[in-house]
Amino acid sequence: MIPLVDLKKQYLSIKKEIDAAINDIIERTAFVGGKDLKNFESRFAEMTGAKYAIGVSSGTTALYVSMIALGLKRSDEVITVPNTFIATSESITEAGGRVVFVDIDEETYNIDVKKLEKAINKKTKAIIPVHLYGQSCDIEGVIKVAQKHNLKVIFDACQSHLSAFKNEPLGKFGDCVCYSFYPGKNLGAYGDGGIITTNDEELARKMWMLIDHGRWNKKYEHDIEGYNCRLDTLQAAILNVKLNYLSLWTRKRQEAAAKYNKLLKDTGLILPKVADYASHVYHLYVIRLKERDKVLKILNDAGIQAGVHYPIPLHLQKAYEYLGHRNGDFPAAEDSCLSVLSLPMFPEISDEEINQVVAVLKQAIK
Repeated sequence: MIPLVDLKKQYLSIKKEIDAAINDIIERTAFVGGKDLKNFESRFAEMTGAKYAIGVSSGTTALYVSMIALGLKRSDEVITVPNTFIATSESITEAGGRVVFVDIDEETYNIDVKKLEKAINKKTKAIIPVHLYGQSCDIEGVIKVAQKHNLKVIFDACQSHLSAFKNEPLGKFGDCVCYSFYPGKNLGAYGDGGIITTNDEELARKMWMLIDHGRWNKKYEHDIEGYNCRLDTLQAAILNVKLNYLSLWTRKRQEAAAKYNKLLKDTGLILPKVADYASHVYHLYVIRLKERDKVLKILNDAGIQAGVHYPIPLHLQKAYEYLGHRNGDFPAAEDSCLSVLSLPMFPEISDEEINQVVAVLKQAIK
């Protein structure tokens, strides 16, 4: 069997370091806060080109806290895309806002900047573009529109650790950048986790307060009402170990993608398109094809755990019936959801495994 992602293989490759980090936290009973968390936040901020990083309990929490800190109020509208995981949109609703969808670019699957301005009105507060599958969106285009209309920009980079825009790290752009450490991510914890980066010191301080019951340094003094959604120290210690390998793992993902590209070049499949402004870190290696579901079944029956990210666009989900959308409202997103297929992708995937995936895939599309 070839899994979509092999977490066990990765763990075994760094087992001694991971086990030592976990045991150290347990021996010191240092489970919340402390130097391990601060060290990880500092290292992650530096690696992603930001001044500050705030560890939180999940990528969803990262999005939610960012909106609260930026002053989202009830009835404010926030723009995002319909071809993402529901965490992006449900965090808007949870923060009191109203979700507004904009269609995507047909080649990159990221937000179509040309369609962005039509969705803006007096109620629009922010834009949450998604760096989908591991590739940044047109950041400059988004920020240009946002500045014109005085909007906040929160980038959802939950799938794009170490991605870049015009050779600059993602942390240099926007009001906030949100990442997930869900176990299957390019940098994954052994449980839930996330982080927010920003270059605004006042905003960073507000977010640190929000995630820790509204307090700043003193245990029982609370400047504001907040929440309890910190990144726990055990996860931070694990992530500190894995951060040492993230650049290497990213290169290995890119090498695996290049092998897929070469082997699938003349098959008629639509392969990942990398924009000239982006560096792709291939959280997912996504192709497009007709008869996707039939091919997926053939792959799965052959022991190849391909998948679909995501089969139903958010505007057509039952959860968003109240928005009143119909088929055809966002055609590029709808078409992609009907045809995208994620092939096995992880840093440790072997040439033999890639060859096997490609052989079965070629036979299936015949």
